[in-house]
Amino acid sequence: MRHAIFSALLMLTFTSSASAETLGVSVADLDEFNTTLLNGLLSHAKDSAGLKVVTKNAKGDNELQRKQIEELAADKVDALIVLLSDGDLGAQLTPVAAAAGIPLVYVNNVPANVADLPDNQTVVASDEKESGSLQTKEVCKLLNGKGRLAVLMGEPFHAAARARTKDIDEVIASPECEGLKVVERQAAYWSPDFADAQVQEWISAGVKFDAVIANNDDMALGAIRALKRNNVAMKDVVVAGVDAIQPALAAMTEGDLAVTVFQNAAGQGAGAVDAAVKLMKGEKIPRENYIPFELVTPQNVANYLPRSQ
Repeated sequence: MRHAIFSALLMLTFTSSASAETLGVSVADLDEFNTTLLNGLLSHAKDSAGLKVVTKNAKGDNELQRKQIEELAADKVDALIVLLSDGDLGAQLTPVAAAAGIPLVYVNNVPANVADLPDNQTVVASDEKESGSLQTKEVCKLLNGKGRLAVLMGEPFHAAARARTKDIDEVIASPECEGLKVVERQAAYWSPDFADAQVQEWISAGVKFDAVIANNDDMALGAIRALKRNNVAMKDVVVAGVDAIQPALAAMTEGDLAVTVFQNAAGQGAGAVDAAVKLMKGEKIPRENYIPFELVTPQNVANYLPRSQ
């Protein structure tokens, strides 16, 4: 059912008038977070900006995403919004948009070439220096500054994965957290299934850890699944994620997830639309536009749950 919903979502195209300007949108893939981001983008484009939107899913394929941008540029869309499948891909996409004279907004995944973006290209994201730092400082607090950490990383080429993992290292190098030690560190590619398999491998190998710090909630949920399958009491392992997606918040209310960090996916999608509209009007905006992260714990999780809960 989820895949059917995702497919339908990508087919959405709407307009408030025949002369509406068109946004061409390419997303890396559709996991829980990216779908929330795309929903926010589509809703804001329709309700606030009256734009026509054409969406494409790169399905994690760099070459496919490059071709999608070339096709959208050839179709003369008025602006492009891209959630990169690979931060290094920005160096290929920036000149495509520049040559066509089309404004380009990178959303969520900051391109490696961010310092070289032309005036009609920008980034809307959250400052990853905050995410892993907030997450790891809270884990440090819960472990009283001492313990063994297992780290689950996202895709190695993804800017957020790199930054969040670096944040972990910087926090445990601080005096108040120097009693923390990383005993395992592996990529699980943002996937709950890969994370489940990786944690299962650690458990089977007899690796001892007091916390699992995951670069995103999907991996944290996969870790929880593996721990519970192996009859590990969740009170004995601190599990931390990033994004505050609804399944993670549910896991927190159940006592399984200890820490997450709210990244406003819908806000990033809406912010990307606002940035695109300004660039289409010829306005100058900052090269990087950040939406703050927020620490979520069992003490404040109610503030992030749907109102019906």
